[in-house]
Amino acid sequence: MTQKENIFFFDGDLDLIREKRIAVIGYGNQGRVQAMILRENGLNVIVGNIKDEYWERAVEDGFQVYDIEEATRLADMALLLLPDEVAPEVYHEKMESEIKKKAHFILDFASGYNVTYGLITPPQNTDVIMVAPRMFAWGILDLHKQKKGYPVLLGVAQDVSGKAWEYAKALAKGIGAIGRPGGVALKSSFDEETLLDLLSEHVHIPLLIAAMIASFEVMTKKYRVSPEAAILELYASGELAEGAKAMAEEGLIEQLKYHSKTSQYGQLTRIQRYLRLIKDIAEKEAEDIWSGRFAREFSQENASGSIVLNRLSRIYKESDLVKAERKLYKILGRIK
Repeated sequence: MTQKENIFFFDGDLDLIREKRIAVIGYGNQGRVQAMILRENGLNVIVGNIKDEYWERAVEDGFQVYDIEEATRLADMALLLLPDEVAPEVYHEKMESEIKKKAHFILDFASGYNVTYGLITPPQNTDVIMVAPRMFAWGILDLHKQKKGYPVLLGVAQDVSGKAWEYAKALAKGIGAIGRPGGVALKSSFDEETLLDLLSEHVHIPLLIAAMIASFEVMTKKYRVSPEAAILELYASGELAEGAKAMAEEGLIEQLKYHSKTSQYGQLTRIQRYLRLIKDIAEKEAEDIWSGRFAREFSQENASGSIVLNRLSRIYKESDLVKAERKLYKILGRIK
């Protein structure tokens, strides 16, 4: 792959979608936040959901709520904000036939996954766009309350109107990402977003958790450190979160200025010990993602009823670290 030129967007034209009826499909964390911000920005929003607690929540929030098929029929534009593993079945069973009946439709994804791997292929009357926030829903809501924007990746998989990129920018503004201080949209693609998202979940996040578990075991089993003291040092004190915040605001290496000289020396010298090994892991995981091997593995896992996921969740939830964590968090008043 050749590295592409970066293109950033800082605003969009809400008038492009102001007269359109927008269906938010799925009223989970992202669905709720995006629907509420779109409505606050004066856009015509309805919700499509199954009749569950999320349906009731949308009603309580004052939205007109329909089953997914009806919401799609009524809409000019839909935001498909369902989990990756759920979205294909919902799309094919509840949305596709209604979309095909329309002269023109706009379908937005918050993740590149299903389009990248061909699990959803919208019809030729559809502008297929992606507006992918780079943070959790509660972070978006917190910034929205401060009248601040946030970063998103934009992609276009199909541009039948010639205005798909403009629709993507308009939607990014509609959900509060751009057109505000701190907001930026980076021109991307469905393939790129998929690789970025999955590689984070396959490399630095599990490596961080693995490092915590390994350190905990060495501290407590070999050197008899108090489990509660170990967990406080590793992450429960919040110091790690403050370091991550400084990385986000000032840079990965620049934030080291807030650490002692001992800490700076220890971190910078030990990076070299791990870098080659971790790069090899990252390259293997990236190839599995790019080739589709991971998507096939995940599809098989879903078809099995999540055997591996459920088994590993049970194992880790009964680990010595998690047991000590529960005890500590009760003492700290974080859980009952």
